[in-house]
Amino acid sequence: MRARDLMSAPVITVQPCTSAKEAAGLLSAHGFTALPVVDDDEGLVGIVTEADLIRGRIPVDARYAHERHEAIAAGKKVGDLMTSPATAMSTGADVADLCRALVDARIRAMPIVEGSAVVGIVTRGDIVRVLAREDTDIARDVKHRLEIYGGSGRWKIDVLDGCVHIADQFDDDTDRHVAQLLALAVPGVVAADTAYAGQERNR
Repeated sequence: MRARDLMSAPVITVQPCTSAKEAAGLLSAHGFTALPVVDDDEGLVGIVTEADLIRGRIPVDARYAHERHEAIAAGKKVGDLMTSPATAMSTGADVADLCRALVDARIRAMPIVEGSAVVGIVTRGDIVRVLAREDTDIARDVKHRLEIYGGSGRWKIDVLDGCVHIADQFDDDTDRHVAQLLALAVPGVVAADTAYAGQERNR
């Protein structure tokens, strides 16, 4: 599965000159955790997250404060708060690599680019939703892809907790390898194996 199969698009972006308040409004309205920051040519220049927007933005309640606190910088722009440069991945990136990058870098959202232009975004939530897909939905999508490749009535498909088992009516190693690759590209599939149905019947 590739980033293009999972990303949200079109993606809502902001510019460095966007106010922190406007960016916070976009995050709140859409339930996002981060917004890519782009220049006038739609090239990625940074990313602004919920953490960036709340850091130092809420005033201390003076009635209960026992220490001096720095005054909050009011009216800041996204360009003052964003992380730059931002990590991004291409539309063809393997989702397994994308997951690893999200976890290793402890980030919640990954901008997806073609060249330098932002074309989508993938969040941890997007990946969790894919992993939560119903087995019946996964089986339907695997069956559809295999029927396009090798015709209907040829494949028996069983799915349990995202693990796909494909039994092929024909004894063809090459076709079974292709079938496995096609299944692994279906969102929600965590593993896939194939077998010749005749061998299974003879066991």
